[in-house]
Amino acid sequence: MTERPKPDHRSAYVYFQTMTTRWMDNDSYRHMNNTTYYSFFDTIVNMYLIENAVLDVEKSEVIGLVAETMCRYFRSIGFPSKIDVGLRVGHLGNSSIRYEIALFNGDEDVASAQGHFVHVYVDRESGRPTPLPEKLKSIAAPLQRAVT
Repeated sequence: MTERPKPDHRSAYVYFQTMTTRWMDNDSYRHMNNTTYYSFFDTIVNMYLIENAVLDVEKSEVIGLVAETMCRYFRSIGFPSKIDVGLRVGHLGNSSIRYEIALFNGDEDVASAQGHFVHVYVDRESGRPTPLPEKLKSIAAPLQRAVT
């Protein structure tokens, strides 16, 4: 039997944004619903791309589509909480990027949840995979995690 992966520490991530939970994020068990974790994942990735002028949601010729996503839950998060969302790039391919994300509850050093999104970049018009634009590669490269 394989051992369950351990949560990462903050130092394993390069870029952070602080986000807050909302009342509606809690489910009937009084913790954040699993779908909300994915919302934080999607938000941090797209926020980074928009802030770095790589994504214009209405006009970009190349867009990222989610091909794969995963989340591991280590500790519950609920409302009200401030969450530091960490982002790094685990793999920078020819037409895809694996974004790795972790949620840190408050000032905690260990992730409450972590996972990834794989975006395949496609031509907006044709929907066909396309090589990553140079500007996208240049802003994703600094997020690559060190190989351990």
